[in-house]
Amino acid sequence: MLFVAHTSAAIGICALPFVNPALAQLLSHPAIWRGNDCAPEPSSIATGFAELDRALPGGGWPRGALTEVALEREGIGELRLTLPALARLQAEGRSVVFVSPPYRPYAPALAAAGLDLSRLVVVRSVTGSDALWAYEQALRAPECGAAFAWTATHDERVLRRLQVAARDGRTWAVLWRRPEQRAGAQAAPLRLALAPSAGRLAVRVVKRRGVELARPIVLDLAHAPGAPLYPLPEGRLTMKRTSPAMPTSRRGLAHRKAS
Repeated sequence: MLFVAHTSAAIGICALPFVNPALAQLLSHPAIWRGNDCAPEPSSIATGFAELDRALPGGGWPRGALTEVALEREGIGELRLTLPALARLQAEGRSVVFVSPPYRPYAPALAAAGLDLSRLVVVRSVTGSDALWAYEQALRAPECGAAFAWTATHDERVLRRLQVAARDGRTWAVLWRRPEQRAGAQAAPLRLALAPSAGRLAVRVVKRRGVELARPIVLDLAHAPGAPLYPLPEGRLTMKRTSPAMPTSRRGLAHRKAS
């Protein structure tokens, strides 16, 4: 027997003492979730921010799934938000791949945040098709724990293929949308929108496998454990803009160009 309890926070389903064991076992299956809860994720990695973990299915960033992140503007702490999880993945012996980042990763800040630069690969592609090819290969590679791509593609066939590649490779896949780019990847199970908020970072959960969140989650990245060591000039992002005149390699960073 089930009892439906109404509370001020949400509508929950509570089991009475004489619940059918077979039904309880069925409801605990990871493929079944209740509308007022987040869907269970087969595997996730903690973000490093407890409040954000509570809002995400599985209690963290989804491994084996595509996440779309839209930016109101750049340099607001978007990369910093991901650093604790990236460091954890590298501690497991897996690599991190950045595909076509708009800025050159700034090695000292990344190292200060705990990243192993020998396990960071940066792919700088000339064309969008090259970038997507390199991204898909990274997602499928078993040694890759996380792959980030900065791309404007909205081809749902391509996005579905990337989602399948992330699932098959059990890779945390992030598709970054720059301020001038339209978001809306339907294939992504998780979609976030980031914006500055009085010196903090507001994370709005646009889409998740679960009930909609009415308000954004506001994080204070400056005082978060494991955040990168600053100061940086003018509070800029921990990445420097890429220039064709710059060298293609930097000490401690591996750069790969998709063929």
